[in-house]
Amino acid sequence: MAKKQFQSESKRLLDLMINSIYTNKDIFLRELISNASDALDKLSYRSLTDKKIKVKKDDLAIQLSFDKENRTLKVIDNGCGMTKEELEDNLGTIAKSGSFNFKENMSKEEKSSIIGQFGVGFYSAFMVSDKISVLSRSIDEEDANLWESEGADGYTITPAEKKSCGTEITLHIKEDNDEFQYSKYLDEYELKSLVKKYSDYIRFPIKMECTHHELKDEEKHEYKDSKEVETLNSMIPIWKKKQKDVKEEDYENFYMDKFNDYDKPLKVIPSSVEGMISYQSLLFIPSHAPYDYYTQEYEKGLALYSHGVLIMEKCADLLPDYFSFVKGVVDTEDLSLNISRELLQESQSLKLIAKNIEGKIRKELESMLKENREEYISFFKTFGVQLKYGVYNNFAQDKDKLKDLIMFYSAKHEKLITIGEYVQEMKEGQDTIYYASGASIAKISSLPQVEQVRDKDYDILYLTDYVDEFCITALQEYDGKKFANVSDGGLDLESEEEKEETKKVNEDNSSLLKEMCDEIKEVKEVRFSNKLKTHPVCLTTKGDVSIEMQKVFDAMPNQMGIKAEMILEINEKHPISQKLKELYKEDKEEFLKYTRILYSEAQIIAGLPIENPTEISKLICDVLSK
Repeated sequence: MAKKQFQSESKRLLDLMINSIYTNKDIFLRELISNASDALDKLSYRSLTDKKIKVKKDDLAIQLSFDKENRTLKVIDNGCGMTKEELEDNLGTIAKSGSFNFKENMSKEEKSSIIGQFGVGFYSAFMVSDKISVLSRSIDEEDANLWESEGADGYTITPAEKKSCGTEITLHIKEDNDEFQYSKYLDEYELKSLVKKYSDYIRFPIKMECTHHELKDEEKHEYKDSKEVETLNSMIPIWKKKQKDVKEEDYENFYMDKFNDYDKPLKVIPSSVEGMISYQSLLFIPSHAPYDYYTQEYEKGLALYSHGVLIMEKCADLLPDYFSFVKGVVDTEDLSLNISRELLQESQSLKLIAKNIEGKIRKELESMLKENREEYISFFKTFGVQLKYGVYNNFAQDKDKLKDLIMFYSAKHEKLITIGEYVQEMKEGQDTIYYASGASIAKISSLPQVEQVRDKDYDILYLTDYVDEFCITALQEYDGKKFANVSDGGLDLESEEEKEETKKVNEDNSSLLKEMCDEIKEVKEVRFSNKLKTHPVCLTTKGDVSIEMQKVFDAMPNQMGIKAEMILEINEKHPISQKLKELYKEDKEEFLKYTRILYSEAQIIAGLPIENPTEISKLICDVLSK
């Protein structure tokens, strides 16, 4: 019989479709199973209105079988089958969808779960096979037909025999080559894994004869193999069940199994949405961060399903980066099963789902913070850095969404608090939110700059994470209150009388301070200060870059070279101040030694490295020995 040509014309189109739309060969099985599920759905639907069609729903099933010797894989269903004309229309035209047309002709109330689109999905099978045979008999006819093709060169349709209605698709699997081992699609374990991964929630049973190893002789450790038909899929996904029918431990077990976690999730967030966009989701907040969470290897994303069929294992577009720790699944009927990754990224439906999910997660976290603070603090200690990252990432466009979720250590309360809680307890007349940065709470508490602020009875937020200052800088203000770093050289906490006194001291010793500044090239200014209480010296900064920010920049691989403009401040009330004045008049060489030692002391307090520790050690010994 002469071959018929595909209406879509050329091998080039078929090759383009296979290579661009489907980069993952494994999903051919998902497509064929989805088509088989459609055929069963159609038959089930028709039996409701056509009394001639007798169907036992328990008998409807999809069967897989493979033959390693002949390199064939079969996908069989006992659904509605196809006539010769339907074979011609559905399989003779690339991207023609019989299921889609069937669904279009149904009323809104009558639509069943038609998930496949015969055409594009069907032809994905050519990725793994060099010949495809489709034996089908329609429920409306006694005769069967055999459709066969070896690719874009064309196809044939010939009369055939088949005892019952339904469709049997036979793939002749390609030979292995250096690039790909096609034989894996003739392996029992591999087929079971693919069904579990992509088609576990198809609502009809997917059956396959599987091998079981039974102990024959315990003493001799002999086994015998037996064959048994297994149902490979779960059929009903947990997120489609009514929440009242699912126990908390069921959700927890699903999470641990699905996402390979040994601990229960901290929070389970089930959701079902209907409206402009309809979907079901089941989200989880882990109780701990994955081992690779803060590495480049970590991939964020939710498992995306269409009608219970996996479209994408990790759809990154469903989660903003600041919620990348969330695990879960989303199932919607508003996305085509055969949608490409490129079209998926541009899908308005997907963007709307992502927006809703982002809002849902945020509300759950806000609720946790208000109603279960201990649980929230546990969460925040694990993933708080990611929320802070979200505040300043993307030019701080999400800062208002996250500002009430971030927490910092309070010097006054000695625990984590929100910025809103800090503002609520501000003293009357206080218009500034004070913060201090350092490697740890203990190190921040010992900073000389902290003394003055604590002495005024102001609370201080301690920033110990590398992202903290960038987060605060992005926020700029909260509820009209500006942020101020206690290490900012421009911090204004002195009375007018103290300011005048300090100004006069610096003017009277301007030449001394200039010589100190000339000796220490790393600082922009040296000055006497009244802000220090017991400490002799400290480093403050002016401008947007603090000392802690400089440390972050210095740690970056590309060595950005961004430096803080540092000011060396000397406690005018400390005895060292008088000593410097005396040395400046009497012993310039000793004066310069003291200058370098004091700067090194300030560096140590600030947690900055000393480039010449041996030289400084020698200077200290010289001074102490006199």
